Amino acid sequence: MGEIKMAETGGQALIRFHGISKTFGRVRALTDIDFSFLQGECVGIAGHNGAGKSTLMAVLAGVFEPTQGKIEVDGAPSPRYDANVARHAGVRCVFQELSLCANLSIAENMCIVHPQLRGRGWRRRATALMREKLEEIFPGNGLIGTELVSDLTLTQRQMVEIARAFTVTDAPVRLVILDEPTSSLDAHTAEQLLAFVRKAAERGITCLLITHMLGEIQRVADRVMVMRDGSIVSVLGRENLSRETIITAMGEHLEADKTPDALRARVERAAGPQYQWTLGVGSRTKIDASHGEVIGFAGLAGQGQTEALLAIYEAATSRGAGRAKVAFVAGDRGRDGIFPVWSIAQNLDLRWLSGGTATGTRRRPGFGLVDFAAARAVVEAWRVKIGIRGASMNAGILSLSGGNQQKVLFARALASDADLILMDDPTRGVDVGTKRDIYQLVRDEAAKGRTFIWYTTENEELSHCDRTYVFRSASVTRVLHADECTEEALLAASFEEQAA
Repeated sequence: MGEIKMAETGGQALIRFHGISKTFGRVRALTDIDFSFLQGECVGIAGHNGAGKSTLMAVLAGVFEPTQGKIEVDGAPSPRYDANVARHAGVRCVFQELSLCANLSIAENMCIVHPQLRGRGWRRRATALMREKLEEIFPGNGLIGTELVSDLTLTQRQMVEIARAFTVTDAPVRLVILDEPTSSLDAHTAEQLLAFVRKAAERGITCLLITHMLGEIQRVADRVMVMRDGSIVSVLGRENLSRETIITAMGEHLEADKTPDALRARVERAAGPQYQWTLGVGSRTKIDASHGEVIGFAGLAGQGQTEALLAIYEAATSRGAGRAKVAFVAGDRGRDGIFPVWSIAQNLDLRWLSGGTATGTRRRPGFGLVDFAAARAVVEAWRVKIGIRGASMNAGILSLSGGNQQKVLFARALASDADLILMDDPTRGVDVGTKRDIYQLVRDEAAKGRTFIWYTTENEELSHCDRTYVFRSASVTRVLHADECTEEALLAASFEEQAA
C-alpha cells in the first residue's frame, strides 16, 4: 500500500520505511510496508493478533533485520539498520513481553538499557532517574527504586518498564514504541500514561501506541495505522477516527454487545450460592457464587484481586468435602501461564500432567495412558474455536504473538473438565474480535452451569458479569449488580474504605 500522511501534522520524517518485508522461513510476517514516522506525533497501531504489529515494531527497534526494503533515518539511508543504529536514532521500546530481570532491583534494571550508568555513585543516580521518571508518568506510584523486581506486582513491573524507556541518560529519546502498555494497568494508571504520552508528543517525542483498547487510540492518536496479515491496510487521520472506522478497517463486522439479561435472570432463580469463601485472616471479605454465575473482580490494580483469586483456588482445591474442579487463567502468562519450551498443543492440553483430563480426552482403561488421538481432536477443536491461524499446533508456543498465547491459556481452561474457572485479566492483549468470541464462550459455558470469577482491568468487560466485587486495600468495598456497574459507581467504590 502507498504511504499516507496527514497534512496537518507538518512533522519531519524521523524514520522512513520503504518496501519493508520480513519472513521467518516460509512464514511472511510483513509485506511491502511503506510508512514515515513523523517527529512529535502519536501513531496508534491497530490490528488482530498476528497481524504483524509486534514484528513491525521489532524491525523499527532493530531487533529484526528486514528481509527486503530500505530504512531512512533523518532523511539519510541506513545501509545496516540494527539495534545500535536504532538506539542512536533515539528509538526506545516497551515490548509486550516484559524484559525486566526479576532477581535485580529497579535501579539495577536501569543499567541493562542504560549502560552509561556506571562508575562511583551509579546506583544513586539510577535510582534518582527512575524515581523522577516514575513520578512524572505515574504520580503517587509509591515506588522508591530500590525494590527487587520479583517483589513487584505485574502492574508495577509494567510501570518500571515504561519509565525506563522514557528515561534519558546519554542519547535523547526521540521515538518510543509502546506495545500493549496498558494491558497490565488499571483504568486510573492507564489514564496517567495516556496523558503523559500526549504531553511527550507535544514535546517532540514520537510515540507509537499498539493496543487493542480502541478508546485509548481515539484519545491520543494523531494517525492510526491499521494492519492485517502483515500489511498496512489503512492509515486513518484524526478527523476520521472512531471505533467504528477502526473496526471496519480491521475487517470486523460491527455487532452490538449482548447484555447478560438472560444470565441475570437465571442466577436470580438459583436456590442460593453453592460456593462461599472468606478471604484473609480475620477478614470480613466474603465471596460467594452460584453455579452458572459470572462474578467480576474490579478496582484499581494491585488492590488484592489476584491474591483473592489465588486464595479461592487454594480453598477450592484443598482436600475436603467442598473440593472442586478448578481451572486458572494466569494474568502474567510469561511467568505463570505458558511453558515456553513446549508446543502450542502441549500448552493447551496439559491437564494429564496432574491426572486430570481435558473435555473429550479419555484415558485408556487399565493403563492410565492418555488417548492421544482424542487429545489431538480436542486441540484441533479449540484451535478452530479460538482462531489460531498461520501456525501449526506443533510449533513452539513462543512462535505466537502475545495475544494468541493468551488465547491458548483461555482455551486450556475451557477445554478442561473444571466447574469453576478463575480468570486473572484473561483478555489482556487480545484483539477486539477475539474478545467478542471470548465473551460469547463465557456466556455459553455459564449457561451450561460453569461458574466464572473474572478479574479484569477493563471496566467495560464488567457488563458481562452478574455481580462485581470492587476491591480496595485487599478488601471488598462494594458489590455491584450488573445494572449498577457504571463507570461512576466503579470509580467511587475504588476509592472507598471497606464496606460495613
